Amino acid sequence: MDKSYDPNTVEQKWYTYWIENNLHKSNIDHNKLPFSMVIPPPNVTGSLHIGHALNNTLQDILIRYKRMSGFDALWIPGMDHAGIATQLMVERELEKENLTKYDLGREKFIERTWEWKKESGGKIINQLKRLGALPDWTRQRFTLDKGLSKAVTKVFIDLYEEGLIYKDKRLVNWDPKLRTALSDLEVEPKEIKGNYWHIKYRIQDSEDYIIVATTRPETLLGDTAVAVHPDDERYKNIVGKKAIVPLCNRKIQIIADEYSDPTKGSGAVKITPAHDFNDFEVGQRHNLDMINILDTKANLNDEVPVKYRGLNRFEARKIIVSDLEDLGLVDKIEEVKHTVPYGDRSGVVVEPYLTDQWYVNAKELSLRAIEVVEGGEVKFYPRFWENTYLEWMRNIEPWCISRQLWWGHRIPAWYGPENKTFVAPDEESAKEQARKHYGKEVELTRDQDVLDTWFSSGLWPFSTMGWPEKTEDLKHYFPTNTLVTAFDIIFFWVARMIMMSLKFTGSVPFRDVYIHGLIRDENGQKMSKTKGNVIDPLDVIDEYGADSLRFTLTALSSQGRDIKLSYPVIEGYRNFMNKIWNASRFIIINLDKNNEYRTELKNSELNNIDKWVLSRHNIVLQQIQEYYDNYEFDKVSGSLYHFLWHDFCDWYIEISKDSLYSSNTKEKDKTITVLLHILLNSLKALHPVMPHITEEIYSIFSDYKIQDKSLCSRTSILLDSFPNADKDMIFDKELSDIEFLKEIISGVRNLRSMIRIHPSDKVEVIVRTENKEISNIVKNNNTHIKNLANLSKLITNPEELPDKSLSHVIHGVEIFLPVEGIKDIDDEIKRISKELDKVTREIQRSDNKLNSKDFINRAPSEVVEKEKSKFEEFNYQKEKLENVLSKLKSF
Repeated sequence: MDKSYDPNTVEQKWYTYWIENNLHKSNIDHNKLPFSMVIPPPNVTGSLHIGHALNNTLQDILIRYKRMSGFDALWIPGMDHAGIATQLMVERELEKENLTKYDLGREKFIERTWEWKKESGGKIINQLKRLGALPDWTRQRFTLDKGLSKAVTKVFIDLYEEGLIYKDKRLVNWDPKLRTALSDLEVEPKEIKGNYWHIKYRIQDSEDYIIVATTRPETLLGDTAVAVHPDDERYKNIVGKKAIVPLCNRKIQIIADEYSDPTKGSGAVKITPAHDFNDFEVGQRHNLDMINILDTKANLNDEVPVKYRGLNRFEARKIIVSDLEDLGLVDKIEEVKHTVPYGDRSGVVVEPYLTDQWYVNAKELSLRAIEVVEGGEVKFYPRFWENTYLEWMRNIEPWCISRQLWWGHRIPAWYGPENKTFVAPDEESAKEQARKHYGKEVELTRDQDVLDTWFSSGLWPFSTMGWPEKTEDLKHYFPTNTLVTAFDIIFFWVARMIMMSLKFTGSVPFRDVYIHGLIRDENGQKMSKTKGNVIDPLDVIDEYGADSLRFTLTALSSQGRDIKLSYPVIEGYRNFMNKIWNASRFIIINLDKNNEYRTELKNSELNNIDKWVLSRHNIVLQQIQEYYDNYEFDKVSGSLYHFLWHDFCDWYIEISKDSLYSSNTKEKDKTITVLLHILLNSLKALHPVMPHITEEIYSIFSDYKIQDKSLCSRTSILLDSFPNADKDMIFDKELSDIEFLKEIISGVRNLRSMIRIHPSDKVEVIVRTENKEISNIVKNNNTHIKNLANLSKLITNPEELPDKSLSHVIHGVEIFLPVEGIKDIDDEIKRISKELDKVTREIQRSDNKLNSKDFINRAPSEVVEKEKSKFEEFNYQKEKLENVLSKLKSF
């Protein structure tokens, strides 16, 4: 083995090996239990970000674990056509040629988009491969491929024929730059500084005014009511009267509705049903007119006075405010911070816009989708996300599925005379329907819109397996077992997959939904390019290797919590890789390729230390299988990390050197057997999380003659079985004894560190206890204690104790470290006093901060918490220093 591990050469080598040897492929095996997953399809325009890295690492862990556990495991990869994002990409390419999509026309534009997809789209797939993700790439799907398009068309037609898809005029999120409806997920709310304009509306047949406040004064031209709260005594005498809309002099009703908040502003609100989602609901309740005052570019249309027609909405705002001020109708202007919706792709302010769109009756589809979660057929991990899902589903609105784009699944609807609609799989079928309806040939016009990408991705778990055909894959692998995703698409994707799957397959699409947290920076802040705190996973892979990134993300993935990620943490886990590498290299150095190594463990040959480490090993194997099965990924990593780093490397390997360097061949062979048994099984247990380094080390050991082929199969670790715990190799007494022994050694090390005795300096230590059993444990392990604590002598239960010694008590055992002759006590007192003064100053500084209202109120919560932790740590240090100082001064 090389002296150091180089991920840059190893990782690419093994990924290529897995692919070339078809270790990623899944073939139906009826002799095994199936386990299947589908990838949340990344956008074809996308590149790997840290959220993708987390999501796909967790999926890859599961699929490798299940393969090694004997399942017929399938992980289906694929990409989403990403309607808006892809169309934008191609339009930007056209801009470089001074062209627009309209210059090309729809058909040529779509051809150009397919060319772009072939040449530039899907880079993220290769980036996922760098991460080590190993789905069955031979089954890769795309939401616009022929099979999925066939499924989408069938679902649309079936839902339409049942009356569950229909056209309606409702408010949508409208992007005036892209000129299309958007889903809520494509809208980014931003807090901005703005104004509340308090505007006077004259009450008809009166000199009185009612004052309303708005952040969008241009929309008053579309007002159809003013609302006050039914219990607001100030306005009870004018409810039912009419108010006059300024500038257009429209008479509108004054209505009572609980939407109005008496504690906000004047307690009266203007109602513009065609330009505000809440107002739309008020308008529905009171049967109000809906006046759309904007065109698709958000310019004012012919519904407004001539003066304002054709103006951009923001130009119109300035002119309207100026005109209101000239008329004395602006009561006051209040500066406020408020939330404004922006299109996440276009970057422009999104408008609530009244338009004809296609909708799905999601309320009807949600009924069964609620039942399967309430009844436990679909389980969320962590469980509290079920409440979020159910809350959304119980208040579900009609689902707008049409988009005013060219790239996507075109809606299979044609229109004939009198706007009669014909929904069919193709134009010829639509014409046949029209002939039957009209009794003659008529000209049909196809619907211009495409479907929301969530419509096709809602079919993903079963359409990727060949539905609507009755395929073997569908029969064997569906429903899938687990979905790994983020919380922000529980409604947009998870809920829709459940609804669609229940409707069209009669089954849930998956049994378990694992919701992982968001990745934030080390201070808990959301990562953004603006803040400059983004961690690029590809940069991390270049610097530290994919396994370091994977292990870090896994170790931090605690259920229900966001992840605080930083480079020092990643570097720390990179050191763990080096620790495993060095431990493996140490064992290799003690092997001979000419020898055959047995792997059978005989109880009669094992000493207490062997039994202890084997007990810890098997307990960890037992635990991590439960953790894997319960999606407790952080506990998997934590258990393996602590066992391998501390128990195996720091303790057992150090102790094993006595046997390996001795002349006792039998003892040496037995120790190598234990070392091989634990290391090789630990590599297998760790493989799902850190696949590359475990495969590399495993392959090196496969060159040696190891009797038990199940321990090292000589081909790939991925083809080996996941190690099961051996309950016969858990020895309770030895486990307890050696854990106690470790505490004794740690106690000695603490005493040494108190007065900074150099690690290479040997010292004498005394242990005193009245417990004979404990005394025997200490005596029987005298050599181990001396070696690991670097002692010149270990004395047990002497008749007299030295006058000047530091002491430590563990479970009734007293440990004494004689100080005289080792350190100059006066010098130590001076040094510790200096250190104590420094810590005391830090405590005072931290205390002043925490008692400052300015700091508490202004500093981010994570900064305050960090300061509290520092304050506690300083106090702990102070207490330790004071104890040592007090002891030294007493000598």
